[in-house]
Amino acid sequence: MPLEFPNPCRSFDEARNAVRFIGHDGMFEVPFFIEADALAATSRKGLETAEAECLAAFDAARHSVHASARKLYSAGRRTTYTITAADMRGR
Repeated sequence: MPLEFPNPCRSFDEARNAVRFIGHDGMFEVPFFIEADALAATSRKGLETAEAECLAAFDAARHSVHASARKLYSAGRRTTYTITAADMRGR
């Protein structure tokens, strides 16, 4: 079964300076983080690391973020995945 993102919820993890979101592979939850720097790479104006700005940037780039998450997930199974700016450029 392919990795899906049926739940649009996301949250800001201040300790990691990243947005957390969940994918699903069948009945399994797959946790993802995308670093604030990776979201800044998707924004034309640049990005402060403030929670509201990170979440807005995530929402604006959701399709690209999910595509990067699928690519990272297909490379090998882990307990969590962190998407970096390099992952977003390498899509």
